[in-house]
Amino acid sequence: MALRDKIRQVVGVKDSPRKIAISFGLGVFIGISPILGLHTVLGILVAWICRLNKFVTLVGVYVTNPWTIVPIYTFATWLGGRILGMEHILPEIDWHNAGIMDLIRDLEPILLPFIVGSVFLGFVSGIAGYLVIYHSVVRQRRLGNNK
Repeated sequence: MALRDKIRQVVGVKDSPRKIAISFGLGVFIGISPILGLHTVLGILVAWICRLNKFVTLVGVYVTNPWTIVPIYTFATWLGGRILGMEHILPEIDWHNAGIMDLIRDLEPILLPFIVGSVFLGFVSGIAGYLVIYHSVVRQRRLGNNK
């Protein structure tokens, strides 16, 4: 299903524009957060606890998916490095002698930039998602009432 179709489904949800937008924005934040592997569970749990729309929250969560995860997290790590004032973000890796423990040790310097960048990017993207969905729902309902 295309992104446009998902947005139409989100905009068509029978709930208040504010609740739909909060559900989506929070989903986007969770989807970009650094808690890899727990996005879906966390999205459902937070939506249930906060009494938000689970479907809309999951649509937001799935902004990060197999096609978008690499560019999103690469940009987030770069952004986190910039926020932290790092000039050189990528560590040197000895690929000829790289065991799993060596690789973990070599990638440790990008952990903090990854966390800082993905939280910051998630926050900004969540707010942007909220605004876009809120105004889309309000506009769609206004146009629907004028027919």
